[in-house]
Amino acid sequence: MKNYWLTTLKGIAMGAADVVPGVSGGTIAFITGIYEELLNSIKSFDYQALKLILKLRFKEFWKKINGNFLFSLLVGIAISIFSLAKLMTYLLHNHPIQIWSFFFGLIIASVVMVANEIKVWKTSTVISLIIGAVSAYTITALTPGETPQVWWFVFISGAIAICAMILPGISGAFILLLMGQYKFIMQAVSDMDIGIMVIFALGAACGIISFSHFLSWLLKNYHNLTIALLTGFMGGSLNKIWPWKNVDGIFSDTKGVVELEKNVLPSSFEGDPLLWQAILFCLIGFFLIWGIEKIAKSINARKENITLS
Repeated sequence: MKNYWLTTLKGIAMGAADVVPGVSGGTIAFITGIYEELLNSIKSFDYQALKLILKLRFKEFWKKINGNFLFSLLVGIAISIFSLAKLMTYLLHNHPIQIWSFFFGLIIASVVMVANEIKVWKTSTVISLIIGAVSAYTITALTPGETPQVWWFVFISGAIAICAMILPGISGAFILLLMGQYKFIMQAVSDMDIGIMVIFALGAACGIISFSHFLSWLLKNYHNLTIALLTGFMGGSLNKIWPWKNVDGIFSDTKGVVELEKNVLPSSFEGDPLLWQAILFCLIGFFLIWGIEKIAKSINARKENITLS
C-alpha cells in the first residue's frame, strides 16, 4: 500500500509537469525511477490483454497490465491536472523567474543523473545525444500555429501530445501549444467538456500504447543509444525553460493571443531579473533531484541487503 501511495504522489508530480508548456511528465517519471515500469505497463495492452477482457477474465487482465501501478499513477495525474493546473498557472504568471529557475535546476540535475545511466560512451552514443539535444531545441524554438478544433484533429492532438509527454525533455503541453490546441484543451478541462475530453483521451490512449512498444523496444535493444537520446532531449529542452525571456512579438489566431519570447541574459531582461532568487530556486531544484537519487539508491541498497540475507 505504501508503494501505491508513493506512486500516486509521483503521478501528481507528473501531472503538474504535464500542464506546464516546457516541462515533461516523462522527465518526472525518469527522475522518480518509474519510467521503464511505466513503459512496460503501457506496452502490456496488447492482443493477449484484449482476449482476457473478451473472456471476462478481468483479474488476469488487471495483473497483466500492472493495473495497481497504472491506476495509482493515473489517479495522481488526474488529481494534479484538475487541482494543480490553476496553481501552476498562477505561479507561472506571478512568479515566472522563480518557477522557471526551479525547473531549470531540476532538469540540469536530471540530465546529469540520466547520463550516469550510460555505462559505455562511444561515438554513436555522443551522436545520439547530439541528435536528441538538437531535436528538442528545434521543437522548443518553433512558433505556434493555427489549427482546426474539429473532433479528428483533437484526436490526433491527443495521440501526438501523449507521445511527447512520455519522452523526457519534450513537453506534451508545449506540443499542444505548437499545434494551437493548448488553450482549447485546457478550457475543455476547466469547463468539464466531456465530449472533447473523451476524444482527446481516446487519441492519447491510441498514441501512448503504440508509441510505448517502440520506445520499450529501443530501450531493450539499444539501451545506451536510447538513454543518450533521451538525455539529449532533456538538455535541449533547457532552451524553453530559461528563466529570463523578453517579449519578441505576438502570435494571434482565432483562439487568442500568444506572446512570442526570446531568451536573454539577466542583464538584458526587461524588469527585475531577481538573480539571487533565481540562483536559489535553481539550486533547490538541483538538490531536490540529487536528494531523491540518493534516497532511491539507499532504498535499493537496503532491499538488496535484505534479499541477500
